[in-house]
Amino acid sequence: MGTYLNPGNEGFKRILKSTYVDKTGMIEIINQRINTADDLICISRPRRFGKSYAAQTLCAYYDHTCDSHSLFDDKEISRTENYEAHINNYNVIYLDMSNLLGKIAPESLISFIEESVTEELLSEYPSLKKGSTFDQTLINTVESGNPKFIMIIDEWDAPIRETPKITKEYLRFLRMLFKSSNTTSKIFAAAYMTGILPIKKDGSESAISDFREYTIIYPGSFARYTGFTETEVRHLCEEYNMDFEQAKNWYDGYDLTKSEHIYNPYSVMMAMQMGEFRSYWRKTSKAESLKTYVGMNMDNLQDKIVRLIGGEAVEVYTDDFENDFETFNSSDDVLTLMIHLGYLVYDSETSKVHIPNEELRIEFKRLLNRPSNKRLSELVQASEKLLKDTLAGNEKEVAETIMRVRETNYAPMFYNNEQSLRYVIKFAYIICIDYYLKVEELPTGRGIADVVFIPKKDTSLPAMIVELKWNETAESAVEQIKSKNYPAVLKEYSGEILLVGINYNEKTKEHSCKIENIYIN
Repeated sequence: MGTYLNPGNEGFKRILKSTYVDKTGMIEIINQRINTADDLICISRPRRFGKSYAAQTLCAYYDHTCDSHSLFDDKEISRTENYEAHINNYNVIYLDMSNLLGKIAPESLISFIEESVTEELLSEYPSLKKGSTFDQTLINTVESGNPKFIMIIDEWDAPIRETPKITKEYLRFLRMLFKSSNTTSKIFAAAYMTGILPIKKDGSESAISDFREYTIIYPGSFARYTGFTETEVRHLCEEYNMDFEQAKNWYDGYDLTKSEHIYNPYSVMMAMQMGEFRSYWRKTSKAESLKTYVGMNMDNLQDKIVRLIGGEAVEVYTDDFENDFETFNSSDDVLTLMIHLGYLVYDSETSKVHIPNEELRIEFKRLLNRPSNKRLSELVQASEKLLKDTLAGNEKEVAETIMRVRETNYAPMFYNNEQSLRYVIKFAYIICIDYYLKVEELPTGRGIADVVFIPKKDTSLPAMIVELKWNETAESAVEQIKSKNYPAVLKEYSGEILLVGINYNEKTKEHSCKIENIYIN
């Protein structure tokens, strides 16, 4: 067993000693590509979405120096057509680029890889003739009758993210291995790279164009292996006696498949093991730099962030992103990076992004509290006052604050109907994301409540039902709440409920508010 050549199956054994959600079905997708024109695969997904687990699983399955049947015979992959044809049948080169950068000077990275793998090859195959170049040594290995290689590169984009100065040399190394289809087919049965970013662009083209890419934006057949499926999370909640609906609220939202949502696997497992639902989001220094870009407010980025926090979906053009942490030419580039980091979810049908879940709403809320984001801070302060006045029943002050928010750039350009009023209310009550679950247009059986704020379990605040009217009266809005029995939708809630009616009069250009409270036992 080597370090970079044929590392064995110890890594996967270690994974199996803890709670393991079977994702080995992914191996069959790769098996179907072996020795075909589609055998170069690059998977990009956010940090803590199981990339290293997948890499360790592949090492254990393909490495010919160990027998891994006992690890896989009861897993999903064992029930596939190609299971026996490929298990433990290849030389594996395994490179953890993040780990390598932690112990090797960046300028020595490529030479260290070539020398280390060559040294291990000569140790395993003493009669092997060393080539004049690294790829020639690999060719000589296979032509000597030894198994072809499966190349597995974990955190493949780490050199680009962490040491941009060696990007050109690093991409040259990858091109040397994978650009020539003739050379590649002689050496590799398949290659699997995984990282956060898609392959770096060289001009308008991918720097390594022969790879088939499966990103968090377009995950293709790898979608269900990107994280935990809803079925898997249900089983985990049963096993750990945890509330599935809370798990869904906190960690769901990565709508990558037509059939099931995908959950953040790291956060789900942390919640199960800790017995507590909260944010386990792992930030990096590069992710933290997003705050700087938000502060710059490029291309009205702050306005788009506020819309996202308010529950809106924002249109994003993703194709111009340069797939690095350095090149940002528009707000679309920053938002696209947020998709790849897992902060946002992209809907390919609408070309829009949204915040996926409670865990990420908390992270975005932190962006609002930076002093450099003055306009965002002012909105938060207004929203805090609005909530305080609403809870106190200060109807006049509530109407005045809504008018102030209406006069900002967060209001729609054409303020001409109840829908545009609802749009303003989203931003006016934006602070409520800290304390409430917000549901818009909630069916009640006898109508649809415009906005319902349900207090989170760790707060003692009252629930709120907000009904909106246009050119009517705030009193009529409250009467509709009562006459159609909207509070019945909160049948599992006990305590105080505020009935909030808000009206806008086009003639007077004024908002009005009516607040009543009721109690449910």
